[in-house]
Amino acid sequence: MYIVSLNAQNKNGLGGMQMPKSEKNKEEKKKEENQKIPNEHVENIKELGMTNIPTQDDRIQILPIIGQIEGHMMLSPQTKATKYEHVIPQLIAMERDEKVKGILIVLNTVGGDVEAGLAISEMIRSLSKPTVSLVVGGGHSIGVPLATAAKYSFISPSATMIIHPIRMNGLIIGVPQTFEYFNKMQERIIDFIIRTSRIDKETVRRLMLQTDELLNDMGTILIGKQAVDNGLIDEVGGISEALSKLNEMIDKV
Repeated sequence: MYIVSLNAQNKNGLGGMQMPKSEKNKEEKKKEENQKIPNEHVENIKELGMTNIPTQDDRIQILPIIGQIEGHMMLSPQTKATKYEHVIPQLIAMERDEKVKGILIVLNTVGGDVEAGLAISEMIRSLSKPTVSLVVGGGHSIGVPLATAAKYSFISPSATMIIHPIRMNGLIIGVPQTFEYFNKMQERIIDFIIRTSRIDKETVRRLMLQTDELLNDMGTILIGKQAVDNGLIDEVGGISEALSKLNEMIDKV
């Protein structure tokens, strides 16, 4: 925010000359616009945890997926979360905006609601515009299909991805239908991953059911290049590589 203070004796201009009214109105309007834009972004960051910051290259939009994926159940105020009711309208707006030519999805998530995560993943995959994902920090659990949903994916060298079977909290009814429900949910996740990456179903199942890597749990931790070697992610890289790839994809369209 820029604050311009005028000396009382010179407020009407140099040498006592008064600024024309039209010019004065233009200056005041410009100051109001300069003050308004930062305030809007601060409010977006405060309320939604994200912001559409205007850049010199408006053709690229950034979609951050941070913390836990929140679905139909609200998380505690202390939990960092990405709310699907915020992300879905953003994706629709990006698809409809002719100025937007490409989307960069930046992930650092521990996972979360399966239904919400898959819904967002399917929407990302269905976008007609070039999309690139970048895993920084972590892309765990339902964060795996969110990372593979983009048309091209990157992972930073120290970032991790955890593949494990579905877990559910709450009341579990001990009937055969419960197992069938879990099995179908698991198959939905596996099918999406193999549809949107180079990994095969046998490898996904093996990584999910591994028992010697996670304490008191099943699954596998993949660090950086390991995710690429297993065919889950396309390439190791960072912001520079991800933006370069996205610009390359945009130019080919």
